[in-house]
Amino acid sequence: MPKKKKGANKADKIPEKVIPSQEIDSQELNDSQEANDPQEMNESQEMNEAQDLNGSQEQELNESKELNVTQETNESQELNVTQETSESQEFNIIQEKNESQELNDSQETNASQELDETPQPSPEMAQESAEEQVILKKVKIKKSIGHEARTNRYGYLFVLPFLLVFSLFNLWPTLYTFTLGFTNVRGFEQEINFSSECASCNGSGYRNVFGWAEPLKCNDCNGKGKIVHGAVNFGRLMKDNYFWGALGNTFIIWGLNFIPQLGLALVLAIWLSDIRLNLVGKGLFRALVYLPNLLTAASVALLFRSIFGFNGYINAPANQLLRSMGIQDTVLENGEWVPHAFNFFRSIPFSRGLVAFVQWWMWYGHTLIMLMAGITSIPVSLYESATVDGANSRQTAWYITLPLLRPMMLYILVTSMIGGMQMFDIPFLLTGMRGEPAFSIRTTVVYQYNIAFQGRNDYSYGAAVSMGIFIITTILALLIFFFLQDRSELKAKKGGNK
Repeated sequence: MPKKKKGANKADKIPEKVIPSQEIDSQELNDSQEANDPQEMNESQEMNEAQDLNGSQEQELNESKELNVTQETNESQELNVTQETSESQEFNIIQEKNESQELNDSQETNASQELDETPQPSPEMAQESAEEQVILKKVKIKKSIGHEARTNRYGYLFVLPFLLVFSLFNLWPTLYTFTLGFTNVRGFEQEINFSSECASCNGSGYRNVFGWAEPLKCNDCNGKGKIVHGAVNFGRLMKDNYFWGALGNTFIIWGLNFIPQLGLALVLAIWLSDIRLNLVGKGLFRALVYLPNLLTAASVALLFRSIFGFNGYINAPANQLLRSMGIQDTVLENGEWVPHAFNFFRSIPFSRGLVAFVQWWMWYGHTLIMLMAGITSIPVSLYESATVDGANSRQTAWYITLPLLRPMMLYILVTSMIGGMQMFDIPFLLTGMRGEPAFSIRTTVVYQYNIAFQGRNDYSYGAAVSMGIFIITTILALLIFFFLQDRSELKAKKGGNK
């Protein structure tokens, strides 16, 4: 509210009295002025506030204009600075490029001038430089070999004892055997001859059987007067019925041995490796089965020879056991059949069967261990998935175990065939060292021993027999590998090559 003036308050307090008209008019004028003063004061205040507000707005506008101007000036200055720095950098780069080009040009010109001034090397100097480069390359190669190559030399020292023993007791006898196959060395002869003069015709090529008749062509040298011992030895081998008979005996005995050996070992391997059975004492059983393989073949052959009585069969342990059981053989004496002890080694089937049994007994444990090793290499997840699908033991063995054991069985077949072709100890020592009875158990190696180290000691023909055994064994191994290998792998390889 507007404040009242002091004069107005005093006039209110004065008692009423007669006032002249002039005074009344001045008093009314003052009252009207006093009544109008608060309105004017309010209006002036509002006007001042509006002017202050306009002034503050104008000041803010001026400040914003000044701020914009300063920002524009700063940005323009920064832009100018960056443009100037970039231009200066480009100018410096151009100057550096020009200087480097000038320097390179000057160097090239100097080098070309020096090259022109230097004399060209002679052919001798060029050759010497080429030789020096070759020497440097060799030195670099030697250095590149380094410590690893030097340390690898110690490996040869470790291998050296084996190489010496192998060369002395295996490689040299093999090469010497091949050499003897083309000679005529016999007995204690030391001279090696690959050909010689025919003794039948004295080198003439013809033989005068009757003095009055015309001389006939010599059959020993075919009229050439000279004998090539290699051709004679291998020609004799091709026509030797004893050799081919011994080869037949070898295959018969090996077949009687290998078929039950692989069959029983396969059944036992599948049985012992079956996860469902989970048998106890598998390790002990495998050890007991493998024990016969640790025995020497010579001692086993002599053991069975004494059991069945090759030298005295009547009181042989086998005959004593059979006699106690009331089992005896019968022979015809004075027109009557009388009981008698069995003479085992007079029977060809029994002799061959005994050799095959001994071979089977000694080697089926080894085959069992190999097959079990092959089965354990098959992933267990295959058997577990087959079990989940409802397959039984027979189906898992037929559709999983046997197909995946094919490489191992191929290896066992090839190695067993090689061992069968080298069968010697048991058929040699079981009877009279010549494959009795009737040479029925004489194998190829026994026949080779009889030729080379018994009788005439025909070393040259014995070496030819050895070479024949080697060639036959190699051919059979290649045929087995060719016909029994997995054809799917060959098709995959052919498809990949295409």
